Amino acid sequence: MIRPDHLSDHLLRPASGNVFELTVEQLATAIRLGAFHDGDLLPPERELAERLAVSRSTLREAIAALRESGLVTTRRGRGGGTMVTYAGETPESGPLPQPERTAAEIADVLDFRRVVEPGAAALAATRALTADQRSWLITCAGQVREAPDTATRRLRDSRLHLALATLSGSPMVVEAVTRAQAALRELLSGIPVISRNIAHSHDQHDAIVSAVLAADPDTAREMMEEHCDATSALLRALLRPRG
Repeated sequence: MIRPDHLSDHLLRPASGNVFELTVEQLATAIRLGAFHDGDLLPPERELAERLAVSRSTLREAIAALRESGLVTTRRGRGGGTMVTYAGETPESGPLPQPERTAAEIADVLDFRRVVEPGAAALAATRALTADQRSWLITCAGQVREAPDTATRRLRDSRLHLALATLSGSPMVVEAVTRAQAALRELLSGIPVISRNIAHSHDQHDAIVSAVLAADPDTAREMMEEHCDATSALLRALLRPRG
């Protein structure tokens, strides 16, 4: 069963095909979805290369790309390493520019999320969770509610959803939820933050977590569906699709 606070163990998988590009994508996604915290050190180079099944030279090139993007910094010498320097993206001037999507592409993202995330929550509710895993899930939900700013809240929100996926015990579910959350992050960056929605979202998170801890998969699924539907309604209303 999954260990608490090891989300990155389950997001990072052996790369194949375009190994450099896939290595950059996996590491960047793990950072942007909060699997690594701002200030965390990435795993040692040898361990990370083995986990991703890439050469150390490919890994170094991928980390160099992350440095150029401002996601990490590297200290050389004894006690050094590669540190995450990403704390979220929410400029005060308004929504971030995002890749243009058609209405059909937006709908596909939202439909995909509504299929995979309620299933992940329901599956997590069927698992026999350890005391540490239960405490970790409660902590993840509390951290979202207590986030000091929008950037931190969005990172912690993604981390909570990924925690629910990892507690499902299914690597394929983790992969699907990671894809859903990465696509959702892009869409959310294109709309303003609405405080009423944030308060509603916190309450929904609490209901989902409570259902998982109570081993109630039907309620966990229902609450996650409600949560996905609320986010989808805002995105459909406020995003401007291409075409």
